[in-house]
Amino acid sequence: MDKTLNKEELFDFLEEKYVKFANPKFIENDPIQVPHLFCKKEDIEISGFIAATIAWGQRKSIIKNAKHFIQLMDDAPYDFIMGYSEKDLNRFDNAVHRTFNGEDLKFFVKSLRNIYTQYGSIENLFVSDNLFDGLVSFHKAFFEIPFSQRTKRHVANVKTGSAAKRLNMYLRWMVRNDNKGVDFGIWKSVKPAQLYIPLDLHSGRISRMLGLLERKQDDWKAVLELTQKLREFDANDPVKYDFALFGVGVNEDF
Repeated sequence: MDKTLNKEELFDFLEEKYVKFANPKFIENDPIQVPHLFCKKEDIEISGFIAATIAWGQRKSIIKNAKHFIQLMDDAPYDFIMGYSEKDLNRFDNAVHRTFNGEDLKFFVKSLRNIYTQYGSIENLFVSDNLFDGLVSFHKAFFEIPFSQRTKRHVANVKTGSAAKRLNMYLRWMVRNDNKGVDFGIWKSVKPAQLYIPLDLHSGRISRMLGLLERKQDDWKAVLELTQKLREFDANDPVKYDFALFGVGVNEDF
């Protein structure tokens, strides 16, 4: 692909690839299949958050381990989180995905219980005119109970300039609703227009090749630059093009 495409050609390319990849077949090899195991809102958002959090490395391992973590919650994550005893947490002792381990998972369970108890839902923490502020609020609330420093690295802090790829991917899952059968659209208090692109090595590489992104680092400034550019193609749903950029980056020679 020649990055000298004009705006109309870029639009056609992005739309074509969005249509190609935004369909239920995408779920087969993606961590989003984990929350698709559930119907209840709270189960979807909890399992989705856990799957998104460990979404680095080989996708087969991500999916396998995320499903295992949810199985340890009796395949009923919301009920487990709201009703567990301290003894119940021992079942997580040997849980692991790369550097994410049982101690991290125990904290996640405790923190999520605190969030549901204190704030009513995960969604409520993200409600803001500016989703950047929502990401800041979520991070603050997630770590308002005692935590280990090792666990803190597993949840991105946009105030430090992190691209927050996994959190932005999670938000895409929860917020977007295009009836394609992939994203859930169960959060109504956040609009798709507010979302930021989940920027990773794949989407960043393709974006630079297409001339959509100039910044070299995959950081928050790059997220802002790319998201703003994508809003020129669809101001109401810019992050739908994550399917195009990630899909091409992972699945096609380019």
